[in-house]
Amino acid sequence: MIAAERLASVNTLDAYRRDLEDFAGFIGERGAAIDAAASDQIRTYLADLEARGFAATSQQRRLSALRQFHRFLVESGIRADDPTQTLDSPKRGRPLPKILSQDQVSDLLERAAAEAADEEASRTKLFRAIRMRCMLELLYATGLRVSELTALPASAARGERAMLAVIGKGGRERLVPLTDVARAALADWDSAKRDRGAHDPRAGGRWLFPADSDSGHLTRQAFGRDLKGLAARAGLPATKVSPHVLRHAFASHLLENGADLRVVQQLLGHADISTTQIYTHVLEERLKRVVGDHHPLAATHLRAVKR
Repeated sequence: MIAAERLASVNTLDAYRRDLEDFAGFIGERGAAIDAAASDQIRTYLADLEARGFAATSQQRRLSALRQFHRFLVESGIRADDPTQTLDSPKRGRPLPKILSQDQVSDLLERAAAEAADEEASRTKLFRAIRMRCMLELLYATGLRVSELTALPASAARGERAMLAVIGKGGRERLVPLTDVARAALADWDSAKRDRGAHDPRAGGRWLFPADSDSGHLTRQAFGRDLKGLAARAGLPATKVSPHVLRHAFASHLLENGADLRVVQQLLGHADISTTQIYTHVLEERLKRVVGDHHPLAATHLRAVKR
């Protein structure tokens, strides 16, 4: 149902499968079937997750999977009641997204550009450097999910595109604008691929970033690993740099510079504005600066506080 009706991605299907298999194993050890669990048994399972060290966010995801599973059972007539309806979600704090400053992103982009222009590098090393620069520029210019970036079709590089069509979660398509720098990096990568095409047939295939993998394109794990290597060479803490951190940086930096939250929601491909609201801390700081800089009584109150 999730695959056919909701058009869930392979990663989403794998996550639901793991969650349900874990629950099935837990409930099976207690002599019950996965489709006959009671509320108390599910509550005990959640307590077991906490005892195993699962974060509240992970517990919430497991409970969400169980809610949808039991809703499916009820709608299919397999059972008459939903044992998850009386359960409360595990409480959690609201962590702020990890981001890089604009200066840190600039350092990363400058390092990528320098390596992509290194004429003394070997052909293979230079080819990978040009690819990394292109992927990095696209990621920061568009805020794509890493799975969306690595699975871009080769047609994304054809012509001088001002917008990029992206197929996101649930098969939803959206258009994201490209910066001049991102378009230039894309053109350089397309040229490098064509030059390599005579020696590597994959370079002329259906993917923008082809690779020798089951999918036929560069995996998100491989890109994440290469990105951490670039971060280290740029003098940044590699543990704090990932494709998703750059997606957060894209959104946060847009808001810092005056973008509307609804616009950011559309660019990120969030179905619900509540998902985008994790960035409201950025808006709050900007609003404080606006009031402090422009309110006629701000300076008076500041002097009173200092006294």
